[in-house]
Amino acid sequence: MRIGNIKLVNNILLAPMAGVTDKPFRNLCRTLGAGLAISEMVTSDTALWHTRKSRLRLDHNDEIAPCAVQIAGSDPAKMAIAARHNVEAGAHIIDINMGCPAKKVCGVMAGSALLRDEALVKKILEAVVAAVDVPVTLKIRTGWDRKNRNGLEIARIAEGSGISMLSVHGRTRACGYTGEAEYETVTEVKSRLSIPVVANGDIRSAQDAVKVLEVTGVDGIMIGRAAQGNPWIFREIVDYLETGELPAGPGLQEIGQTLVDHIRKLHAFYGEYTGVRVARKHIGWYCKQHGIKLFLQEVNKAETADEQLLVMQDFFSRELEQELAA
Repeated sequence: MRIGNIKLVNNILLAPMAGVTDKPFRNLCRTLGAGLAISEMVTSDTALWHTRKSRLRLDHNDEIAPCAVQIAGSDPAKMAIAARHNVEAGAHIIDINMGCPAKKVCGVMAGSALLRDEALVKKILEAVVAAVDVPVTLKIRTGWDRKNRNGLEIARIAEGSGISMLSVHGRTRACGYTGEAEYETVTEVKSRLSIPVVANGDIRSAQDAVKVLEVTGVDGIMIGRAAQGNPWIFREIVDYLETGELPAGPGLQEIGQTLVDHIRKLHAFYGEYTGVRVARKHIGWYCKQHGIKLFLQEVNKAETADEQLLVMQDFFSRELEQELAA
């Protein structure tokens, strides 16, 4: 799959998720098979870039290439400036957020709120494309609400504005994350565009991935919440597409090693205090995805990095001993 002049190793992408797709998680998903991992949303208001949160989101040192950065905002000039700054900081691809349904984003006429103003959409896309010499992609929803599904009109504007790839989440802004994603709009968008189209929404397994690819005819798929605590989903989808057979999931030893390594990298990236707290939600996701519940209460009490790692290491050591003895 190609995005402009950039060739990806495959067409299975990690969706941008605020508070989730930080650099440690992006690199982990890339290592386990994702063809591209898009960053957390970065505001286009450069006055806010001095905050620690923004500085971390703008850190792309040692990131597996290509590096894709998502920007959000509603002012075409500011979006153009933000795109240039991110390219200078190491971005190989700029992704524009017009899909986030969060109230704090839509409340400032950014994210999926922009779908209500097609003229402004065009101005933003043209400004960002003209500002950088790297591919610019766009992520949208199917419309503002079920009575206003204008995803196809936005898609046409995107293609005409020079967007290199379009990702479509199969829900409207009003749907949030409730109900089931619909792929009729995604299918129609794909049938009318010549640029790559990627489907997003409710793809939770390798079987889901194959079904969506076959039904919609899209060029690729994007995995979001299903990757939380289960970064192996990318490897499983790639293997299933290549062989037609469902691969075995990770064993207890691989889960333990991956989790401990992931948490160590979160500690290093955020620093001990924040790293321990960010790690808790990831540990919870791993436990939920893989049916591990025995040590959650204990690990959540840990206040230091060493304590957190020790609880996990002791748990997996005991579980592996029992597994070998069985």
